[in-house]
Amino acid sequence: MSAPAPELDTGRWFNTPAPLTLAALRGKVVVLHAFQMLCPGCVAHGTPQAEKLHRMFTKSGDVVVIGLHSVFEHHAAMTEVALEAFVHEYRLTLPIAVDRPGEDGPIPQTMRRYGMRGTPTTIVIDRQGVVREHVFGQIDDLALGVIVGSLVTAPTIMSMDCEETAGGCEDTGCRLPETSDR
Repeated sequence: MSAPAPELDTGRWFNTPAPLTLAALRGKVVVLHAFQMLCPGCVAHGTPQAEKLHRMFTKSGDVVVIGLHSVFEHHAAMTEVALEAFVHEYRLTLPIAVDRPGEDGPIPQTMRRYGMRGTPTTIVIDRQGVVREHVFGQIDDLALGVIVGSLVTAPTIMSMDCEETAGGCEDTGCRLPETSDR
């Protein structure tokens, strides 16, 4: 199995009562949408796409979509107060985290951990916490739907942390791989 996706390193959160962690989301497909509110591609395509995906999967709980405001330019203009207004004006309901600023330059912490080249960036993480897709720039709605749908419907392999029972592990969604009697 591949290495787990790096944990998010964030400050303030919007639209969620408590910060989200990838560790706590194991067993779900996670779509991470990195954006800046002054990025034309984010405003026109990426953020509306993330919001739509979030609304599609809110009830099922199979997929969690997280917005990540990763400011690497125009720091003075993109404050948390401005982001709060942006979230309100665009009626965003997906959970949104503010990427923690870089310690030694303009690149924020989570953006650096994932090797992002800019915004928008879409990262899709499978139920085991492994990055399965990492796209810089616009990703087609249908292509993203195929990726997410395939991960939602794919059987998950039990990890060593799961109880070795025939049904798998209830809290993570892991289950034994299907076997054939052929």
